[in-house]
Amino acid sequence: MNQTTQMHQIAELLGDYDQYFSPFFSDGLLGRAADMGLLEFTIMGSKRSGRSIDYLRSHHLKLDIGGVAHAYDLVVTCTDLIVPKHIRQKRVVLVQEGMTEPETTLFHLARNFNWVPRWIAGTSTTGLSDAYEKFCVASEGYRELFIQKGVNPDKIEVTSIPNFDNCRKYLQNDFPHRDYVLVCTSDNRETFIYENRSKNIRKYLEMAEGGQLIFKLHPNENVERATREIELHAPESLVFSEGRTEEMIANSRMLIAQFSSTIFVGSALNKIVHCGLEPEVLKALTPLQNNAAPQKIADVCRQVIDG
Repeated sequence: MNQTTQMHQIAELLGDYDQYFSPFFSDGLLGRAADMGLLEFTIMGSKRSGRSIDYLRSHHLKLDIGGVAHAYDLVVTCTDLIVPKHIRQKRVVLVQEGMTEPETTLFHLARNFNWVPRWIAGTSTTGLSDAYEKFCVASEGYRELFIQKGVNPDKIEVTSIPNFDNCRKYLQNDFPHRDYVLVCTSDNRETFIYENRSKNIRKYLEMAEGGQLIFKLHPNENVERATREIELHAPESLVFSEGRTEEMIANSRMLIAQFSSTIFVGSALNKIVHCGLEPEVLKALTPLQNNAAPQKIADVCRQVIDG
């Protein structure tokens, strides 16, 4: 949904063009795997794509599932981990979705060997396809990071990114709690990454130092299992599986998360943030608070279309 809402905001500023929308898709082996229901833990799963389609229809936007119905002048996408063959033939603007994952051995394999698929290393390989005209990124810090990864600097435009370019707006909310420690959990286990959740919950309790602890569950997480674990190890905590995470962050005094885009909101609002990054690195990567990302990205799109 983060990708879908960002694309919608950009499209609203390109209203003089015919527009069609699609949930993320792939061709080839991955496309067939998605059709067989084997990729439900990814954005190509029916659960996530279904939510995207419901959103698009509720806003009366035109659909072209798989992007094959028309000869498009431009494709705008939030990820290039997979670039279907017919998309490679188009002009593409890539928009950074949010946080990128840390570089592991898989990142170096995918970067150095063309036969290793980029998606195997997750979002750490964002931008490495070079299958786009322009790449709109969150901040100067991210521009430098992507250049270090091997992205062509001439293709990078620092625009900030929708959903994260005006975090102060989240301070005005009706979430009833204040001054707590918020934990935004991950869907590691749903994506087959090991996590000792029980150990982590006990650690979060120590970090809260007796204060109120609130858990906001990842939307892709097994809610029943996660809630049961929290009730066992931190029974005084509050657990939410729905609601605006950004507003919960705005009302907190401390945010605990892993490699999640939620840390951008905490950083922009000057919260104490515990994550996988050093504070100065997080500050450098935090999206520009220019309240103008959709317009700036739309301007880039027009430049690419006009050639």
